[in-house]
Amino acid sequence: MIDFVRRRYWFIGASAVLIMIGALFLALPPHLKVGIDFTSGTTFSIDFEKDPGISEVRGALATAGHGDALIQPAGGGSYIVRTRDLGERGIEPIKAALDARSEGTVSIPEVTTVGKAVAEDTIRNAIAAIAVASLFIMGYMAWAFRQVPKAYRYGITAMVGVLHNVAIVLGLFAVLGRLINAEVNAIFIVGILTVIGYSVHDTIVVFDRIRENVKVAPGRPFGQAVNLAIGETLVRSLGTSSTTLIVILAMLLIGGETLRDFLIVLFTGIAVGTYSSIFLAAQLLVSWENGDFTRWLKRRRRPAEAQATT
Repeated sequence: MIDFVRRRYWFIGASAVLIMIGALFLALPPHLKVGIDFTSGTTFSIDFEKDPGISEVRGALATAGHGDALIQPAGGGSYIVRTRDLGERGIEPIKAALDARSEGTVSIPEVTTVGKAVAEDTIRNAIAAIAVASLFIMGYMAWAFRQVPKAYRYGITAMVGVLHNVAIVLGLFAVLGRLINAEVNAIFIVGILTVIGYSVHDTIVVFDRIRENVKVAPGRPFGQAVNLAIGETLVRSLGTSSTTLIVILAMLLIGGETLRDFLIVLFTGIAVGTYSSIFLAAQLLVSWENGDFTRWLKRRRRPAEAQATT
């Protein structure tokens, strides 16, 4: 059997590196590419009979007073455009400018506008949804493992795993926003909540086996109980996640632009969630049980105390 626990510092270190890389991209402008669900504005699609090219589309929008609009080609002579809030009739001068620059017919089949008040409500609701979900997860984990000594550790390490997954997905979207214009919007939050539920379920499966192994052999070293639990659940976890990922990948390849960002969240979150339940949350539990964090803090404190006395 592979000794996963012995290599726990490698797993924890790998997660820390990924989070730091994501944090770097989040800190550098333009940070996350946020959709109109959170910032307010108007998004509309344009269909051309004869594609004039993105430069002509940009020129038409500049003529209509929207030179700062974000334009994304959607293929087949179609474009997705995002501007500031156009109001009720703001689309009409844009349509006139596009007609003047195109050889064939031009249609704007879809226009979506989100006002500032709605965007602010969406932000508050998204934060509240994630916070409530996190609190319920911690409460459930503490209750489910109440018969295990120091049951609160199970809830906290599971929550750390969830935050780890969310941080990596956010970091990835900070990168993809630059590369493929991936946006953080309301459907992104739905994806995050789905990922939270999936990853917690996977973590509970591993933790439940740890609990059973501790109950069967109370005198066994905790690291051995965790290692045994990982071995017992590894095939099941990898099998479940891999089949799910194959389905999501197929949908990602044929689903088009509408579902792309949502499916990327699911794909990344499920992959990272499977990793964190086995190689992060369980390893943090062992480190906490063995007092690794306390020893690390003591080693850090000794040089500082030595300098203070000299």
